[in-house]
Amino acid sequence: MRNVISVAIIALAVVVSAYLLSDAFRNRNRNDDTISVTGLGSKDFVSDLIVWRGSFSKKSYVLKDAYAALDSDRAIIKNYLSSKGVGEQEVVFSAVQISKDYQYQYDDNGNMRQQIFSGFTLTQNVQIESKEVDKLEKISREVTELINSGVEFYSYPPEYYYTKLAELKIEMIAEATKDAHNRAKSIAENANSGLGDLKKSDLGVFQIIAQNSSEDYSWGGSFNTAAKKKTANVTVKLVYMVD
Repeated sequence: MRNVISVAIIALAVVVSAYLLSDAFRNRNRNDDTISVTGLGSKDFVSDLIVWRGSFSKKSYVLKDAYAALDSDRAIIKNYLSSKGVGEQEVVFSAVQISKDYQYQYDDNGNMRQQIFSGFTLTQNVQIESKEVDKLEKISREVTELINSGVEFYSYPPEYYYTKLAELKIEMIAEATKDAHNRAKSIAENANSGLGDLKKSDLGVFQIIAQNSSEDYSWGGSFNTAAKKKTANVTVKLVYMVD
């Protein structure tokens, strides 16, 4: 009798195990019945904000004289920008940077013998930020006019930005999502299947590059500030169940 019970228990265990394994196998196959697609959202746009930076400096043995000369250059720069139609609120001058300069004398063995004070160098940076992109771009190209007035002005290439980037990103994500959905639907129809529920979605990084350029993409996302005309891209990966 005891042997019969043991055999029955073993048989029941085998049946239960077989059922659980077959159910797991069916679920596994069901989970594999998915379509994974990647959609692209792309937009061309023109920057609506420009930032132009420059610096100027003066040197003198007397700190007071260096400050006076720097103040004179600052006034010339302000008047020049104002004459070009740049508003005072668009111009920001940084704090003055002061450095002591020295000339060094060395012996025949290359060891420094002494240092001789050669004066103070005062440097100040200026930043102009404007939504009148074309106008400020033109001024930056005509900076030689300012240099010809006697100011040792060092100009840096303008940087271009877009103030409506948040809205643009939303549009691009919507476009990329629609593109991915259409791809998944087409694949399902061609396979004589139905597109089921969305199982998973992943958003790629934003890439902003110059228009019509061979600029490389970055894994962490690129953000071009050198070009006025840009192209923004984003990808969306969707995983759908298949009916």
